[in-house]
Amino acid sequence: MSKYITVSLDKRGVSCVAKLLDDVAPRTCTAVWDALPLSAPVFHGKYARNEIYALLPAFAPADPGKENTTITPIPGDLCWFSFDSDDLGNPAYGYENTTGTGTTGAIVDLAVFYGRNNLLINGDQGWVPGNVFGAITENLEEFAAACQDLWMGGARGETLSFNRL
Repeated sequence: MSKYITVSLDKRGVSCVAKLLDDVAPRTCTAVWDALPLSAPVFHGKYARNEIYALLPAFAPADPGKENTTITPIPGDLCWFSFDSDDLGNPAYGYENTTGTGTTGAIVDLAVFYGRNNLLINGDQGWVPGNVFGAITENLEEFAAACQDLWMGGARGETLSFNRL
């Protein structure tokens, strides 16, 4: 049976519905589903283009590894990225490397892609493939407008939340 989640920008009061892609990303879907609800401050992508995301401490018993990866996500894709604190410790990214763990999977990036022409490349690290684990099935247009407002109006005070439907 298919599993669905809601993805919300809480302050803006907008949500969409996404289907988990258990058939092609079972480990990633299980990791996310078992951890729900999840919520964290939202960021807008600096390099990928039409992306919003939340950074969370690792929440799964084990990192799912690579499955159903892409470097060219399409509108409506939900992606999982695993980073360690050293990956994101460069001041160019705007994050502080406060933990210095150097442990793979210490940080999970859950991302939502809302528009076309995305390319997951980082000037310091090269290609950054993500696990596509979900696809938005309802309300992408309104959610994309809220994401664009996030880009132009700022992300401060906004949270990105993932909940079971």
